[in-house]
Amino acid sequence: MSQPQNTFKLNDDIHHIPMIGLGTYNGTKVGEVGDAVKVALKSGYRHIDGAAIYMNEKEIGHALKEVFAEGEIKREDIFYVSKLWNSCHHASLVRKHCEKTLEDLGLEYLDLYLIHWPIAFENADPSGTTTQPLRDSDGEPVLAAVSIRETWQEMEKLVEYGLVKSIGVSNFNVQNLVDLLTYAKIKPAINQVEVHPYLSQPNLKYFCDRNGIILTAYSPLGQGKCDLLTNEALKSIADKHNKTVANVIFKWLNQRGIVTIPKSSNPARIIENFNIFDFQLSNEDMDKINSLNSNLRTCTPANFCKIPLFD
Repeated sequence: MSQPQNTFKLNDDIHHIPMIGLGTYNGTKVGEVGDAVKVALKSGYRHIDGAAIYMNEKEIGHALKEVFAEGEIKREDIFYVSKLWNSCHHASLVRKHCEKTLEDLGLEYLDLYLIHWPIAFENADPSGTTTQPLRDSDGEPVLAAVSIRETWQEMEKLVEYGLVKSIGVSNFNVQNLVDLLTYAKIKPAINQVEVHPYLSQPNLKYFCDRNGIILTAYSPLGQGKCDLLTNEALKSIADKHNKTVANVIFKWLNQRGIVTIPKSSNPARIIENFNIFDFQLSNEDMDKINSLNSNLRTCTPANFCKIPLFD
């Protein structure tokens, strides 16, 4: 089978993931994410990245239904990614929450399902129907005595059930991956982590390459918490290629073999972000961007659950 254009082949040698997708995190207005998904798909995107904890999968499902009803784009044309939240790691909850995501999206299967973080919380509902964690007297999530192994074995069953085509992880460091690879019957296809020119993750990338795991870069522009878009080195490269700085960053990621999932609700920006397949960065360009690494991390669970995972 020939490899579809502008994709990376996953480690099962069967499925392919598009190099760029639309991120759907944190849409703030009703209809905003759904509209973004429709614009993206009609503009050439075939990869949508979501998660149960984003609380917008029903809205995305309605958007997908509209797009499919028009007849030009079919379900099998789309690569849809979702994620299992931290409070749903217990073996009894994994399938339940995958099926809830599928119900909300109106889909029969996911192309890729990820463990969102290598952290397990107790569920606030004794029956496990919510994504909300049980909280202690300080308002912090209560950690659950659930191993990644327990959760991963249930993820593998989702593939057997036909609910998902591929499985992977998110925010896993090398230590997490080393342990996972000792017992995984199905290797993770993807590790989704923060990557941008100020956090280029060369060591994690090297390890994942050696073990057939593709990186997906979330927050490729640093969530607007740093000066990437005004960086002079990046601006000079962008000017040379008559592209935006964002285009250059996404191209840098793709040329390193990394998938990227920029988020935007601005239709013009969504279209502009996808415009990366008609130019190539030189080795000199790549080296200049690589030299910007300063290990600046903009997303850490220390900010939302007081767990310094990356320290």
